[in-house]
Order: sequence, then C-alpha cells, then structure tokens
Amino acid sequence: MIMSDLQGQIWMDGTFCDWKDAKIHILTHTLHYGTGVFEGVRAYETESGPAIFRLKDHTDRLFNSANLVGMQIPFEKNIIMQAQCEAVSQNNLKNAYIRPLCFYGSEGMGLRADNLKVHCAIAAWDWGPYLGAEQIINGIRVKVSPFPKRNPEAMIYKAKATGNYINSMLALKDALSHGYDEALILGTDNSVNEGSGENFFLVKDNKLVTPKLVTVLDGITRKTIIQLAKDLDIETLERNISVDEVYECDEAFFTGTAAEVTPIIEVDDNKINNGLPGPLTKQLQANYFNLIRGKHDKYNEWLTRVEKK
Repeated sequence: MIMSDLQGQIWMDGTFCDWKDAKIHILTHTLHYGTGVFEGVRAYETESGPAIFRLKDHTDRLFNSANLVGMQIPFEKNIIMQAQCEAVSQNNLKNAYIRPLCFYGSEGMGLRADNLKVHCAIAAWDWGPYLGAEQIINGIRVKVSPFPKRNPEAMIYKAKATGNYINSMLALKDALSHGYDEALILGTDNSVNEGSGENFFLVKDNKLVTPKLVTVLDGITRKTIIQLAKDLDIETLERNISVDEVYECDEAFFTGTAAEVTPIIEVDDNKINNGLPGPLTKQLQANYFNLIRGKHDKYNEWLTRVEKK
C-alpha cells in the first residue's frame, strides 16, 4: 500500500481536501525535529453502521500529549472529534484506521517553536490487522531487542509524540532483519517495556502481568483488556517483568489500536504455550472483538456512531 496513492478526503486545518492535495512544505518543522503528536484510532462496522472505538479517550490523549510537549492545538476537542467522524463518513468507510496528527509548520527553522503555527490533519482509510490477518489468529514470533532501551529520564513517555518512535523503528527493523515479526523493547534496567508500537501482557498461573507505566505508553487498548480481564475475575498485576519470565510464561500477547490483540507464540526462539495462542489470550481477544463491533452492551458508551454523509 502506497499511502500517497490512496483515494479519498483528508481533513486539514478545518476543511477537507483531496487525498493527493494533502501536502506540506519540505521545511516543515516537525519533519526535521519530530515535534508532532498523533493518535491511532479505529472505527468498526457494527449492526447500526460504523462506530469509532473510544473516540473521546483517544482525543483526550491527543490533547494531553500536546500539552506535555508545549503545543497548543488550535481547535476545540469537539471539533477534532467531529472531524474524525467526518473523515470516516466522507471516505465511505465501514472499517477505518484514523490518524489525527498535530504538527508545527514551516514558518521558521531551528529548534525554537514559539513562533510556529500548529497545524492539524486527520486521515482515515481501510487498514486491516497491523501485524497481519493470519498472525492475529495464529500468533507472532518476537525478538527481544538489544537496542534501544527506554530511559524514563530521557523521554516524555506519556506523550504519543512522533519523535519518540525512532527507537521503535530501529527495534522493529532489527527484529525483521532477523526473521521475526515484532520486537520486544527493554528498559534501562533490562526489564520488559513494550513492543515497537504495542503494550505487552503475559499470563502466568491464570493472572495477567503487564509492565508498569514507567516508560510505557498508557495504551487505550491496554486499559480495555485490563477491564475485560476484571470482568472475567482475572487479576492483572502491573510490575517489572524480566526476560526470563517471558520465556517461561504460560501465554503472551500484544495490545494496541493497530495491533488489536495479537498472540505471541515465540520469543527469541522460545515457544510460548507450545507455539500456540493461549486460551485466555483467545478469550480476551474474542471479547475485545465483540466489544468493538457493538456486541458487548456493557461498553456501548465506548462506541461513537458515525452518521452517513
């Protein structure tokens, strides 16, 4: 998929334009310095039409990220939320991945950003399972990344900022070059951190274990899975996890808006659950898919229906 060749409409600074006309200048500040904030949001087809999952939570995090990096988004939250709905309807999408992005423009060059305009864009397109349709069913192979490690004092880890993802790209490149599907990144204390773009869970003795929010993004899918586990009377422990614990766990999986709930069946050539997705992973995955498609009445308030244009 060549992103620039897709057809459709993209919302930019308050109005929609043709997909191919959504362009910026080569001297755009964020292109040079990674000074943007963004979200990944999904809409799913339901019996009553497409619905965006946890739209308010994603939009709140977008604004929180901007605040953490000192960026003032020039639109109210309700405008950004409405624009995400319109991006789905304008492009006639039943299922959609939505990408809101706020970035500094080309009004000046250099590290200072106090004289720059903040621009906002929202694109939406049909994008299947991030790690692959087959992999989300059968599981993925993961490599523990030797580089880079996350330092809580050197990154604004609570912000979903564009510059934070250079580490993720390098870790993923390393994993792919060695024949794996995804990377598992460590913290500076060598405890497990997260995937290149996902939160990490393991299962041991019928309990969920996930890293503490030290240098880990407070994932919205992560929160959802913890709640679904609670509904099943499954305890979730948030603590440091050693690599050895991962090798010896009963089950493991990644979560994220793009990755959804993806089983991990192998880590550094160590098979998890004999190389098969585990029963609790599959149950949580099934419950999650029911929820996002409007088949879980308890959490219908997490779904924002998209009106047809």
